Amino acid sequence: MNKPLRRVAIFCGLLVLALLLRDNWLQLVRADELNAHPKNRRVQIERYSNERGNIIVDGKPITGSADSGDKFYKYKRTYMDGPMWAPVTGYASQAYDANQIEKIEDGILTGNDDRLFFDRTLAMFTGEKKKGGDVVTTLSGAAQKAAYEGLGDKTGAVVAIEPSTGKILAMASTPSYDPSTFAGYSGKDEKAWVALEKDKNKPKLNRAIREIYPPGSVFKVVTAAAALENGKVTDINAPTDTPEGWKIPLSNREMVNHAKGCANTSLNHALEISCNSVFAKLGDDVGRDKMVEMAEKFGFNAEQFTPVRSSASVFDKKADKGGNALSSIGQYNTATTPLQMAMVTAAIANDGKLMKPYMIDQLRAPNLDIIKQNEPEEMSRPVSPETAQKLQQMMENVVSNGTGGNADLNMDGVKVGGKTGTAQHGEKNAKRPYAWFISYAKTAEGSPVAVAVVVEDSAGTDREDITGGGLAAPIAKAVMKAVIKSRG
Repeated sequence: MNKPLRRVAIFCGLLVLALLLRDNWLQLVRADELNAHPKNRRVQIERYSNERGNIIVDGKPITGSADSGDKFYKYKRTYMDGPMWAPVTGYASQAYDANQIEKIEDGILTGNDDRLFFDRTLAMFTGEKKKGGDVVTTLSGAAQKAAYEGLGDKTGAVVAIEPSTGKILAMASTPSYDPSTFAGYSGKDEKAWVALEKDKNKPKLNRAIREIYPPGSVFKVVTAAAALENGKVTDINAPTDTPEGWKIPLSNREMVNHAKGCANTSLNHALEISCNSVFAKLGDDVGRDKMVEMAEKFGFNAEQFTPVRSSASVFDKKADKGGNALSSIGQYNTATTPLQMAMVTAAIANDGKLMKPYMIDQLRAPNLDIIKQNEPEEMSRPVSPETAQKLQQMMENVVSNGTGGNADLNMDGVKVGGKTGTAQHGEKNAKRPYAWFISYAKTAEGSPVAVAVVVEDSAGTDREDITGGGLAAPIAKAVMKAVIKSRG
């Protein structure tokens, strides 16, 4: 072989070697990355080429699959009562991917999860169509309906938890949206998606877990817990030595009370009528570091996973004395999700034991075999049983004699504890306040439900009528009643 031909042969050999290396790099190293790439249309086509498994509530599917008539995307996702369940299910769209449970458990729902390998292999031999598995939730249809209908045309959110297990019973957010309207790949679906994206009311935002609000006075139960656990209060009915004109540290400004009778009142009475001065002073007495410690035991300053991610609630770790005092009444930089406040309430109702919140009970194969069974898991013990029982006594007094009367169920053998909150926000508190209510119901068998409600806005309601007791407490009452009635 002459020299030029040898050089050409060597060059061609190098090209073949480079091609082999590139091919193996793509197949062995980047295969998973490319399969998951959002622009890989084949992944989306495969996802919707078979019937998708369902999301189950109370033993019944709240989702479905329908033949879309499309050559490539054969099946389209459908939803029963889509707006009511959207904060739980999320969406699965041929054009816009998926989110929440639909995204997190996509492998099970499509049937592509490795744990369904045997089912897929068996289907190849039997000739059966491939089908996804099911996601069985912990949710209560009755509780969800009560929460969604209670919110109505208000902007807000509700979370209900079973205190003894951490099971999420309801998660509602309004305004909401219907995931069915953009589940396909048509121009109509695109138009619906664009309208939602442009909607200033943010219907796609899950306010129950992704929005953080100043909690206002509902946070006072955390401050009360810190004061009791750190020995700043031992007798909830003893005077707290709080002057009416108590001054915020590092300022000449006096703490304003919106109720009369706060001077030197007891912790029990202070929670009943929601005295700012008493709880701000207690937060100062406890100190910032101990207040942070208590808040974090309840779950603040950390994201929660249900398994859907919830934004981290905030209690300022670096606040000065004045900021800490204001934080202790749920103002300043304190901000929380409704899920977080439901967790606080559930821990108190469960005698001080906080269970990790979760809303997926089982993952199920198409043949109904259980692939995974989730079990209750203890998250922390923020307070002792003795402290929890004192907090229960005070919260039940709020409902019986204080600002939470609209949440009383008036059912034999059922006690209700609660706390109202009206959270100011905006520059110089100029914006319309948020109305909060947290509560639990308790029977002889324990507490079946703890609820947190926030009403961000209620059209047509005058500013002076925006209160936790007036707007949020009736919603919590409806949810608690629905849970108790559904259990017979």
